[in-house]
Amino acid sequence: MSAEPLFKRVLLKASGEALMGNQGFGIDVAVADRIASDIAQARAMGVEVGVVVGGGNIFRGVAVASKGGDRVTGDHMGMLATVINALALATSLRKLDIDTVVLSAIAMPEICESFSQRATLYHLSLGRVVIFAGGTGNPFFTTDSAAALRAAEMGAEAIFKGTQVDGIYTADPKKDPTATRFDRLTHSEVLERGLAVMDVAAVALARENSIPIIVFSIHEKGGFAEILTGGGRATIVTDN
Repeated sequence: MSAEPLFKRVLLKASGEALMGNQGFGIDVAVADRIASDIAQARAMGVEVGVVVGGGNIFRGVAVASKGGDRVTGDHMGMLATVINALALATSLRKLDIDTVVLSAIAMPEICESFSQRATLYHLSLGRVVIFAGGTGNPFFTTDSAAALRAAEMGAEAIFKGTQVDGIYTADPKKDPTATRFDRLTHSEVLERGLAVMDVAAVALARENSIPIIVFSIHEKGGFAEILTGGGRATIVTDN
């Protein structure tokens, strides 16, 4: 394993569920602190990091729609959940003296800065970790789509998708013991096989912008830095 990182600028997508730890809801501060320490390791290697956190540990917009509610309102509530998670992760990073800024797709200047590509590139140039909150700012788009969009806007060389398992499988390995793991796939194969790693819009956007997607377990301490230097267990989605 090389000590040199394979990428200089990356986007980390962490699920909201990851922040729950073993709780049934909300944020486990110890987990947020551990994810922050993994990001700090990457920063220490000179890697520029943008982060998108989901909101599923607090609220899912589709849950409202499935019960007959208004999907747009539900999605707005979900976007607010991602802001809460972004602020929590930023707090954990600042405890480690990592200069961090939260940029929200929904303007809320009393709480955090508003997103723009210009602001993103400015903060990255100063060595800050940039956490993108509020999804894309639009309903009907997931935080996976937000991750692919922000990765393209910030010029990320890869999207690191931190999940509950160590890669992409033919089925959910927690439910199907016969599920097998992929080492490498193309974006097109992910779409054609209907593999549930990111939604279709996110994978298609990553493919159009030639951004690899690296799927790994968010629960492995130090796993992010290890995979950044070519080690660890992950599935790499790339057309190269």
